[in-house]
Amino acid sequence: MVKSLLNWVPDRQDIIWINCNPQVGQEMRDIHPFLVLSPRAFNDKTSLVIGLPMTTAEYNANNPFAVVAGKASGNKSDKTSYVLCHQPKSFDWRVRDAKPHPLGQLRESYFVQVRELLNQIIQLT
Repeated sequence: MVKSLLNWVPDRQDIIWINCNPQVGQEMRDIHPFLVLSPRAFNDKTSLVIGLPMTTAEYNANNPFAVVAGKASGNKSDKTSYVLCHQPKSFDWRVRDAKPHPLGQLRESYFVQVRELLNQIIQLT
């Protein structure tokens, strides 16, 4: 966990809390965990963070674009957490008052799966 939020900047593979409001249509709303894809230097310089929302909604067990990310934390620790690879987003993390999530970073094995699935969707490499 981060000792001080004073100089904290999210980094790639971090899980953060972010407020997704305002939202439109089927987009996520309210405060959710968010997997950071963009590197710390970019996030610091631009105040933007590029990443993927996370959820414990059970219907994602059958979602071909969701990657299982282990068990959730806190009052949802009995639920499975999913990274939604089909919903890449960019947020101003400073304005939205982002905070580190108790899970810290996504495990490397899950992050590899996320990158592979995201690449299948957007085909950058």
